[in-house]
Amino acid sequence: MGKLYGAMWPFRKSLEQLTDEEWELLQRLFTYSPKLKQAYILREELTEIFERNYTRAGAKCAIRAWCKRVRQSKISQFDRFLGTIETWLDQITNYFLERLTSSFVEGFNNRVKVLKRRCYGIFDVEHIFQRLTLDIHGYERFSLT
Repeated sequence: MGKLYGAMWPFRKSLEQLTDEEWELLQRLFTYSPKLKQAYILREELTEIFERNYTRAGAKCAIRAWCKRVRQSKISQFDRFLGTIETWLDQITNYFLERLTSSFVEGFNNRVKVLKRRCYGIFDVEHIFQRLTLDIHGYERFSLT
């Protein structure tokens, strides 16, 4: 295999999660693509903002400063993401008030959408709700252990 085979998975990990071998693989990847290294660092910086204990106003400043660094990097693949941040910055920084997200609701909605695709053609609503209950609670209710 090539020198960069399997680099996608370590690229998705944070620095703390990387093994020595994965870090070496990323270093090789970054040798070939300095912009990819820059994108990785920017991603890590944004993650760090959300892990710090900012006030809402402090988080806005930190995110705006991060956006400025991204624009200076001239990595165009971030452009749509920057637009999303600009549009929703107030809502995004609400996270720093209570450190709560809507991830459970979004995950639940995704499960319902997948179930709708899997149950296409089933017209009995009761049966669909049975399937949903099994998908969500089935393992804990019916596991043998």
